[in-house]
Amino acid sequence: MGSVNLPDGRRYTLRGGARYEVPPGPPRGRTAFAATHVVADPTAENGPGARAVLDWDATLAFRRHIWSLGLGVAEAMDTAQRGMGLDYPAVRELVQRSAAEARSARGAIVAGVATDQLPSGPATLQQITAAYREQLEDVVGVGVTPVLMCSRHLAAAAGGPDDYLAVYGDLIEHADGKVLLHWLGTQFDPALAGYWGASDVEGQAHTVLALIKEHADKVSGIKLSVLDAAFEVEFRRLLPSGVRLYTGDDFHYPELIAGDDQGHSDALLGVFGVIAPAAAAALFALDRGHPDRFREILDATIPLARRLFWPPTQYYKTGIVFLSWLAGHQDHFVMVGGLQSARSPAHFARLLELADAAGLLPDADLATARARAFFTVAGVSQ
Repeated sequence: MGSVNLPDGRRYTLRGGARYEVPPGPPRGRTAFAATHVVADPTAENGPGARAVLDWDATLAFRRHIWSLGLGVAEAMDTAQRGMGLDYPAVRELVQRSAAEARSARGAIVAGVATDQLPSGPATLQQITAAYREQLEDVVGVGVTPVLMCSRHLAAAAGGPDDYLAVYGDLIEHADGKVLLHWLGTQFDPALAGYWGASDVEGQAHTVLALIKEHADKVSGIKLSVLDAAFEVEFRRLLPSGVRLYTGDDFHYPELIAGDDQGHSDALLGVFGVIAPAAAAALFALDRGHPDRFREILDATIPLARRLFWPPTQYYKTGIVFLSWLAGHQDHFVMVGGLQSARSPAHFARLLELADAAGLLPDADLATARARAFFTVAGVSQ
């Protein structure tokens, strides 16, 4: 096994190895989506403010990897750098291409709908609704279930809960089929402060529950990402029958997915893109009636998840792409918007150790060579 000199002066030897059983199909007891990242074209500009240019072969190959493990793909979510480098023309093409791949692979897919084609700055509620509708039609038009994402424009323009109820109510009624809602906390995007017309989760929950109950026949579920496990359980128990809670809690997902005698959360998680082999194996163990094995596998990934989503949390995408490179899913560590510079070499060193400990870097020699190259450029002599 190869060794790497780390920024703190230690020399680390990777263990590597594929340690997880590949399930025969999708999990039966839980619905699970991995929010997937995008792979930039390393030969294009792809710097801050530039139009996003993707490596389509690598981007779509990663989605096939997720489907091969029985997990679904949550496309064009915040993990794909929505609002952090991925512009809407690239989003539209991403959804179209992924939808076609999903049909070919018979894989489950949902996709994000937002307002990020609008320029930054003030927008009216009418403009925001129109932008949402445009994206909704783009997603539904290729046969994909929409996820109504939080909008920075709406956060800035809404005067209170009634504005959120009006905009979302319009979109839900406009959709041909069912939709998923999306509740993203300020840890993931500080620009969403005051979303749903309240400053606290209890007040926000009041608005969200009113919206869901009014449209329960068309809301199939909601993704909740507020990093508060106790609140998620409480909120989950208040949902109408048939409306699923998809945990987006990248800190407490093992216990939330395991659930209790009153129910469980399903999953729509950015961390599942990194830990997909472990997540798939854990869910398979749960299906076979081995909840202890389920917890053993997923609990071992929590230290990595907590480091990936280290504050400022919104830069977790950088660690996800770094580990995708080390694991061999792409040939470079370049991101749209130049986001590869958003974390420190010391942060990446810790991710390397934790991913290796969790058995998520199958080819130790490949990961070692790439880590050495990265840390050499970062000024750490190898």
